[in-house]
Amino acid sequence: MLEVTDIKYIRKEVNKKGCSYSDVARRTNTDYRTVKKYADQEQFDPSHKKGKPKKHQPAPVMDPVKPTIDKWLKDDMKKKKKYRRTAKRIWQLLKESGFKGSERSVRNYVSRRKKELLDEGEEASLPLESKPGTAQVDFGEGPFIREGKTIDLPYLVLSFPRSNGFYFQVFESQNQECFLEGLKRFFDKMNGVPRSIRFDNLSPAVKKILADGKRELTEGFQAFALHYGFDYEFCNPGAGNEKGHVGAT
Repeated sequence: MLEVTDIKYIRKEVNKKGCSYSDVARRTNTDYRTVKKYADQEQFDPSHKKGKPKKHQPAPVMDPVKPTIDKWLKDDMKKKKKYRRTAKRIWQLLKESGFKGSERSVRNYVSRRKKELLDEGEEASLPLESKPGTAQVDFGEGPFIREGKTIDLPYLVLSFPRSNGFYFQVFESQNQECFLEGLKRFFDKMNGVPRSIRFDNLSPAVKKILADGKRELTEGFQAFALHYGFDYEFCNPGAGNEKGHVGAT
């Protein structure tokens, strides 16, 4: 018996996104006929499901590593698909840190959380109006070849949604020194400065998010913005999708 979240995912993929039964069946490891049955069902009301709702059962092995897995999955959503960690790779990384759980437990959790994060992202997405002269900045991470070896390194991206143009710079770290140096190099390369830049709540720029939604900025970022004279704004906490463009570069 499929879980409610699985059924909702199947119906959305087939009926809203137009994916084929076979494609959804393959991606969800579900029988083709089961996918067709739930996708074609005229009405689906999870409240009519018999039985008592399941209570959250403590998972002593998985619970401690769930925050780590969630962070990896959210980070991977900013990368191209081929660079994302598979469930097996996540299990291997956890094992290296002393994790004693099974690969199956990790696979089940990763599969469920990916669907939930996808739903959250779609529900929270906002239509964005890009104005000339406005830019977006964020850090990402990707594989780069150095001295013949492939290693993951952070990179800073400045993009212009209006024109779909962008600049990026690879660094060793995501600290303030690299952040400000990257922006300086972008401005030098452009021979100019954007009128306004939207940032995620990066620690090199934001020291603390206050109760009223205002930001306590780092002294270094404040001095830098004042020197170059650009306006800045920040995404709401946990709403990196408001930028809508950086992750696709």
